[in-house]
Amino acid sequence: MKAAVLKRFGSPLEIEHVEDPVLGTGEVIVDIAAAGVLSYANEVFSGERKYLLELPVIPGTSGIGRVSALGPDATHLAIGDWVFCDPTVRSRDNALAPDITLQGLSARGPGGLKLQRHFRHGSFAERMRLPTENAKPIGVIDARDAARWCALGTLLVPYGGFLAANLQAGETVLVSGATGRFGSAAVAVALAMGAAAVVAPGRNEAMLAELQRRFGARIHPVRLSGHESEDTERMKRAAPGPIDCVLDIMPPSVTTNVVRTALMTVRPYGRVVLMGGVGMLGGPGLELPYPWIMRDCITIRGVWMCPPTATVKMVGLIRAGLLDLAQFEPTCFDLDHANDAVAHAAAHREPFKMTVIRP
Repeated sequence: MKAAVLKRFGSPLEIEHVEDPVLGTGEVIVDIAAAGVLSYANEVFSGERKYLLELPVIPGTSGIGRVSALGPDATHLAIGDWVFCDPTVRSRDNALAPDITLQGLSARGPGGLKLQRHFRHGSFAERMRLPTENAKPIGVIDARDAARWCALGTLLVPYGGFLAANLQAGETVLVSGATGRFGSAAVAVALAMGAAAVVAPGRNEAMLAELQRRFGARIHPVRLSGHESEDTERMKRAAPGPIDCVLDIMPPSVTTNVVRTALMTVRPYGRVVLMGGVGMLGGPGLELPYPWIMRDCITIRGVWMCPPTATVKMVGLIRAGLLDLAQFEPTCFDLDHANDAVAHAAAHREPFKMTVIRP
């Protein structure tokens, strides 16, 4: 099969023919129709992000495709089914604390690295092998819409955070990082889940206006000043009532004081979910007042990706018309131009824009 291969950090992807993936027990092979390109893929491939990723590797996290081969443990999937290739691969021998690798991107710790050595290659290829449980059925789609369905790879991240926070319909949410790609997706997801209001802080006034244009009166934008205590009060005042849940999904470049400013807006007995990359490039830790956490009974939860059941529920939101994939605008490249796709993704990081490789 044809694939894009990363052989050395800092070098371009090499487009070449490699051996087809071989099916094993407990595995599925999917013919890839569309694979989303992360906006920071260039930072991973250059080595800047220092992700735990052994080379050579076919990169690419998640994809949309059709099942072409099944193992004996598949009782519902069928050849030809359209599926989302969930990149969050979990070890199967520790139910309490499974090791995790993000297929085609990075591993978490030595156990995740061991897992990566088998479920290694991602979706920048004509075919992909993945665990049976990671081939998530999405129902019948038009092949021309496969690129737009790649939005699942973005939407599922904040969805995992809101599921962990037990977000309820009618609650007020604050999304820290609302003007970014994952943050704007979090706004859409929160509204689809029934949030009564979403507070959207940021410094990008054009994007704040765009969020309000897209989603209407349930969006409450806040222009940040950069002064911690002042911004905390601004966000509280912008909310129509107490803020029940704060989701932080800021990128690594942001300082911890910006995160703290948003977290401190949550009401007593409220929930905070941390999903961003803050601190991954070094710098001070996130300092939060012990008495505030204790006396206000604040729940703080770290979440990486989403639970295995999330895709099924997310597809339900989409099929019900609560989440409109038409909001996402894909720009497509063929596999021969994978390096152009990576460069395009880095240069076009705007929310609701996608870069997609169509093998």
